[in-house]
Amino acid sequence: MPPTIDLDDLGLDNGGHLLLSRALATAPAGAALEVVGTHPDLAVHLAAWCRSHGHHLDRHTGHLVVHRGSTVDDRWSGAVRAGDAARPAAHADRRWGLAARGALVEAGGPPLSVDWVDRDLVWADVAPTLYANATANQWNPDTVVDWSTGVDIPGDIEDAVVQIMTYLVENEQAALVIPARLLSRMHPHFREVAQLLAAQVADEARHMEIFTRRGLLNRDTLGVSGAGGRASLQTLVGERDFTMASFLLSVMGEGTFLDLLRFLNEQAPDPITAEITRLAGRDEARHVAFGVAHTAHVARTDRSFLNRLRAAVERRHAVLADTAGLNQDVFDSLVLLAAGSWEPASIRRGWQSVQQLKRSMDEGRRRRLAFIGFPDDEAAEISALHTRNFM
Repeated sequence: MPPTIDLDDLGLDNGGHLLLSRALATAPAGAALEVVGTHPDLAVHLAAWCRSHGHHLDRHTGHLVVHRGSTVDDRWSGAVRAGDAARPAAHADRRWGLAARGALVEAGGPPLSVDWVDRDLVWADVAPTLYANATANQWNPDTVVDWSTGVDIPGDIEDAVVQIMTYLVENEQAALVIPARLLSRMHPHFREVAQLLAAQVADEARHMEIFTRRGLLNRDTLGVSGAGGRASLQTLVGERDFTMASFLLSVMGEGTFLDLLRFLNEQAPDPITAEITRLAGRDEARHVAFGVAHTAHVARTDRSFLNRLRAAVERRHAVLADTAGLNQDVFDSLVLLAAGSWEPASIRRGWQSVQQLKRSMDEGRRRRLAFIGFPDDEAAEISALHTRNFM
């Protein structure tokens, strides 16, 4: 006599199939299993279930005996494994779709419509570490920043802060859109990079919030937006290549932006401005680190890619040659912020501080370019071509 499974009053239409599947899972092909139960439709449901799962039902003896088929579930005929759960594959198959890395993927699903399926096009070995850092250092603007302290500084200095905050928000909006677009076009198999880009989007959303809140803390409106600055940012948003976008945004733009945030932190006329620029700078350092690491990864894989990077900077420089560059209101606000007053000696000191900021930005770009693989002289030439809008 074959072994028996008693389903009691449980039907196959409300969970009984789980018990049957479990009982047959380890049985060899052809093995028999008698099924008993009191559900009124058991025989009918069992016959249909056996047909759909490749088993044979024998009812000639008056008993319900299931003979296990050679294939437990033909849904998995032709199934493939979506790589190794522990590490990304060199190439992600679009047919894996949104399956988790390492999952067994049933054949027949729709392919995923993405542009980048090769690991080297999006990867950097530091991505997992940077993502862990990002998750450990998320912060809430409502609780980390003490907005209740208020700001009591001269009106002209406050106006300068408002103008600078307006400029920062504009740049951060571009810095949010770009990784969001990259994220939507890459295969999620490279989940560490996808997670890092998602964290970057969240970072930029917070930055937009804190800079807007600071700008409106004592004013009803924000400052002005220059056409040249928007044109500069539009060239970043329009970049279609993953590495080019990462290079232009993070290596060149956000790296320069990081120097600006340090400057604002040092010159801040109030604790709130100092705190929000410090927090934003900490986040931006991660973004720059990934951009540099990824671009260096691609350049090591293909040294000729350095020529494409230089051409991208030259192309952007040519497009923006006839624009005004950095909004004059922003530049003047930086000078006044560093000066702290309208005294001629203070203005001279503020002017010199902004000139030193520009030199620091240039030095930082040259260091990052050298790390990626450019010779020092070429790094200096490329840095000099960077947009006057800083970003």
